[in-house]
Amino acid sequence: MKTLKKFAAAAALTALGAAPGLAQDEPIKIGALYNATGGMSSLDGPSLKGAQLAAKKVNENGGVLGRQIELLAPDTRTDQQETAKAAQRVLSEGVVAGIGQSDTTFVMAAAPLFQEASIPFVTSGATHPELPQWVGNYMFMAPFGDDDQSYAIADYAVDEMDAKTAVVWTDQSMDFTKALSKFFKERFIERGGEVVAEDSFMIGDTDFSAQIARLKSTDPAPDIIFVSAIPTEAGLTVKQIREAGLELPIVSGDGFDTDLVADTPGPDLANDVWFSTHTYRGDDRPEVGQFIADYNDEYGMDPENAFAPLGYDALMLVVDAIERAGSAEPDAIRDELEKTRDFKAVTGTISYTRDTMVPPKPISIISVMGGEFNVESIWRP
Repeated sequence: MKTLKKFAAAAALTALGAAPGLAQDEPIKIGALYNATGGMSSLDGPSLKGAQLAAKKVNENGGVLGRQIELLAPDTRTDQQETAKAAQRVLSEGVVAGIGQSDTTFVMAAAPLFQEASIPFVTSGATHPELPQWVGNYMFMAPFGDDDQSYAIADYAVDEMDAKTAVVWTDQSMDFTKALSKFFKERFIERGGEVVAEDSFMIGDTDFSAQIARLKSTDPAPDIIFVSAIPTEAGLTVKQIREAGLELPIVSGDGFDTDLVADTPGPDLANDVWFSTHTYRGDDRPEVGQFIADYNDEYGMDPENAFAPLGYDALMLVVDAIERAGSAEPDAIRDELEKTRDFKAVTGTISYTRDTMVPPKPISIISVMGGEFNVESIWRP
């Protein structure tokens, strides 16, 4: 009878994946939720590639806790419903953590489901500074907050471009774009600037002629225009503003950190564009050089933008937490993520020292001239 009981207990443990040695042989599953297609793909595609590169590097070096990393990466298709379905799918498949998304709207379609399941989620690129408060204590950010990046580009516009007046265009369909404009206006006005007019559009809009007509009629003409947009509309607004013969500087945040800003208008029109983004381009830290070399070896090209190393950083934050915890249990990972200090990420050192749980990170100011991207300045919070 005792033998039968022992056998039954062992069988139950095996069914739960807890038999001695069994769990340690299984891969550690991590969800990677990215919009590989659709309007966010020029940011999320590189992020996913960065995360996949990180997983490959970890696995080639023996894995973490002696186990391999397995990324579950369904395409969320730049669609909130698809994002929620993908989150539910990977949670049902036993992930111990999730990473992903470059926009707050899509994080909010996924991260609350991870919070409800008590599974940590690290966004690689969404930057709304209230995300950790909105979602809960299982939510973490690899990037800076929109307040910091908006302040950075506002300071640059005032200090380096001598801008005193601005028109602000905002995509009203996205939490990210609305927050970016809010914080830009706050800082620009605080620094003595004046917002002389505002206008709006929605994701998917392709004709900006009405907004351009109103911009042209603004009298006196503003010193700059701040355009808060995600990649597709970023490229289109630059193209159409320049085609209309307007030459005033266009400024923005990291939604403009996409090749579409140069490719959509073409090099003849992609001029006098300035945006704040994650510190990466032109950075001589060893972590950056190694990442660029590894990315080139893996994909035969340089990283497309700062969202590639952000995907890498998000996964490595999770791996670092697993290593420090000595466990792949979600609660243990969450606890160690919260304790993260001085983590040497590709996009800058990450420490969760603020009450908001948004890491204070340096911010690059990038110019686009003749379709070429160049680092002009580094802003520090």
